[in-house]
Amino acid sequence: MRGRVGALLGAVAVVAGSALTAPSAGFAAAAGVSGGGGGITGQAPCPEAPAFLCGTLTVPFDHSGATPGTLGLRVAFTGNSTAPRGDLLFLTGGPGQPGVPTIERMAGKLEPVLKDYRLVMFDQRGTGGGALQCPGLQEDMGSSDLALPREQSIADCAAALGPDARHYSTADTVADIDLLRRALGARRLTLDGVSYGSFVAERYALAHPARVARLVLDSVVPRQGFDSLDLAALPATARVLRAACRATGCTTDPAADLAATVRRYGNGARILSALTGYEFVDPDYGAVPEILHEAAAGRPEKLLEFFEFVHQQVDTAPAEELSQGLHSAALCADSRFPWGTTDTPVAGRAEALERTRRRLTAEQTWPFDAATATGLGSMLVCLHWPRQQVPPAPPEHQRLPDVPVLLLGGDRDLATPYELMYEQAELAHNPQIVIVPGAAHSVQNRAENPAGRQAVHDFLLR
Repeated sequence: MRGRVGALLGAVAVVAGSALTAPSAGFAAAAGVSGGGGGITGQAPCPEAPAFLCGTLTVPFDHSGATPGTLGLRVAFTGNSTAPRGDLLFLTGGPGQPGVPTIERMAGKLEPVLKDYRLVMFDQRGTGGGALQCPGLQEDMGSSDLALPREQSIADCAAALGPDARHYSTADTVADIDLLRRALGARRLTLDGVSYGSFVAERYALAHPARVARLVLDSVVPRQGFDSLDLAALPATARVLRAACRATGCTTDPAADLAATVRRYGNGARILSALTGYEFVDPDYGAVPEILHEAAAGRPEKLLEFFEFVHQQVDTAPAEELSQGLHSAALCADSRFPWGTTDTPVAGRAEALERTRRRLTAEQTWPFDAATATGLGSMLVCLHWPRQQVPPAPPEHQRLPDVPVLLLGGDRDLATPYELMYEQAELAHNPQIVIVPGAAHSVQNRAENPAGRQAVHDFLLR
């Protein structure tokens, strides 16, 4: 494993390097640095990407008006304000990831459509330069949804944010986006959301159906929200690991070895967290079958090294890159749990969670177990999160507006397995579905296979 770690570190460096892909000179000339966005103040070339304009959108801290104050959200966009197909708002993931620092990267990925669209990105409230700071939780979880936090870190974060935490939900971001649309002077927006960004895009489309031209949903989170039990990812892990095993020619059954390892050590939540982080490094999960085979046989040393590698080299991230404070505030406000919502009294939540654990079946969780489903990091954060008012969810069977919808996923994705994409497709009108072989989470950003990006280009220009 120590030899493998060196190779994996190299893979991380390649991923990080690819994040800085710049648009071509031809694109920069087409984009220009003039025009549009009159409601966005302080417009000037972005310091880190001068081919793009940056400015500030001022929004109410509390859209109801009950709590005074405003927030300044950073916005970046190309200068082609008269683009014939209007504004393309790209929504990043998390929740907790800013948008502005990645505009150069995404312009490179979307270059073929940017003569027709003005690309816009923004820092969601509580992210980027205005990131909500929870140092203990940041250290524990970094960029992970599932890593296991310390109870003290959760308590410290909740205390630091206080009652203001409830103003960092997706509903607040949806309201911010509509103010951004007005500031851009756009009648309608085309939305392209990745992971949590797909959820934001769906929620905006449900709240403002007449303001949406088309939707690209990449690595789809259904509009009902994250499943706190992760009951899609648990069984999908067997499919994903076996497919990766066939691709690499491994000779073991990683799903059976995973099940045996979980039975032996009771560490399913930690394994799922590590695998979900590792897919960003290697969608073939190259070292994983051997690691699981040895752990299943009672030799866990490589597995423990694997946990440490993912935590230190993949999940570690400062709040400015992915704010765990915002992540926790948004997920706890948006999600539904075995105990109900975050408006449920804290005292009865653990008992409700235990009742759910006892009801879960092996069919629902294999190759993991019920304790995995009820012991994931985000679940534990919200289990202990203080009671607070939560925004109302859209009606359960409300469909997306009747606009073109592209749903995009990778067949190696554990964070948002493609089973979730089919679930969301049932609530769309005549959706287009594309599954990219060999791709993991965040197809447009990370997949080596260009088929997903080409599908997006064709869809946006159709």
